[in-house]
Amino acid sequence: MTETPIAGCVVAPRQETPAVGGDQQQARDTVIVGWTVYAPPGSDFATTDRVRIRGQVCEITGQPGDWGQSPFTGTPGPVQFAADRVTG
Repeated sequence: MTETPIAGCVVAPRQETPAVGGDQQQARDTVIVGWTVYAPPGSDFATTDRVRIRGQVCEITGQPGDWGQSPFTGTPGPVQFAADRVTG
């Protein structure tokens, strides 16, 4: 496997709120379930790719979305995808 660093990505935690009183809620409000990545315009990612985020190998979940061109500024937008930690 070849790793290729991609500069200029923004990575944000993706979270879900567990059901009130559920077994996941133990003195916490949210559970981090993965990452949302905003990659530079023109980035080429596929659902079969793996990415390393903060030292952890993650799988791309779902189809990456290209924001295309902004109708307001004409500038290209990011490529957005969800990534989840690989376990097992």
